Amino acid sequence: MSARAQTIVWIAQRASAGVLAVCVAVHLVGIILAVQGGLSAAEILDRTRGQYGWLAFYGVFVLAVTVHATIGLRTICAEWLAWRGRSCDVALGIYGLLILVMGLRAALSVFAG
Repeated sequence: MSARAQTIVWIAQRASAGVLAVCVAVHLVGIILAVQGGLSAAEILDRTRGQYGWLAFYGVFVLAVTVHATIGLRTICAEWLAWRGRSCDVALGIYGLLILVMGLRAALSVFAG
């Protein structure tokens, strides 16, 4: 991988970590406030159904998880398993696609009910 590509991957890893930090904080605060307010899981889902803001929020959350986890696993594979090259990139690309599809499916389920 070229130095430029490595720089882009490094920036994407750090940027996705920053987005994840914000998303996790918002998610946890929302859960805590909802539970302390006496809402059940069903009531929380009723309130998120059809709300485009929550769909966008969880869509961003899923994208950040996908980028961060895939890059992180790529690094682990290279350092711990000495697995590099095209086969590693293809396998982790498939893994990232699976995370993305499953995460977006979950976000859409919360949105659509």
